Amino acid sequence: MLVSYHQRGEKIAAGLELGDSVSVDGVCLTVSQILDSGFVAAVSPETLSRTILGYQLGDRPVNLEPSLRVGSKMGGHFVTGHVDGIGLLQSATATATSWEMRFRVEGDRIARYIVPKGSIAINGISLTIADCDPGGWEFMVSVIPVTYAETNLQALQPGDPVNLEGDLLGKYVEKFLHVNPVAGQVEDGTIALPMPEMPINMGFLSEHGYL
Repeated sequence: MLVSYHQRGEKIAAGLELGDSVSVDGVCLTVSQILDSGFVAAVSPETLSRTILGYQLGDRPVNLEPSLRVGSKMGGHFVTGHVDGIGLLQSATATATSWEMRFRVEGDRIARYIVPKGSIAINGISLTIADCDPGGWEFMVSVIPVTYAETNLQALQPGDPVNLEGDLLGKYVEKFLHVNPVAGQVEDGTIALPMPEMPINMGFLSEHGYL
């Protein structure tokens, strides 16, 4: 995959080295070749099948972000660059203070991580879910003007696909809650280490500093 950049990509170009990780529309890719105004990264069949990188999208702009360095300022939520699924833009409406963008999820791989006021990465952009339906199939985010102007959200049209990554915390919680504490059996049939009986309730949360 060839990614080219112009003036707005200078921050990415500065210090870019072979083997570096770069988020391309929220997909973590490894730089295999550096060009005068871009770079080349290999994309696996799995990545092509799960993300919008496999779509014929032409010369549309992509969001670029280098990996977080140890000690760097952390804003938003942790985004790994491991896309869970694809969503489709339903509408984008300008308000007095923001853009309200509504998306529909394609597949239940990501819908279960969509919760009100939870975190979601859309094309690599850390955003807060303002509202969603009970199943998580449709949701809305409120995008501030600076984010809208500096990313490719402004180029989206209704029906356009986007990469979606659910909150990492939610995935770990789901994993722990689906383990049988006696047999160590996980719902998908794999074997996990046996876990002691530790019901997650208000007392448990208080004891471990969550309240």
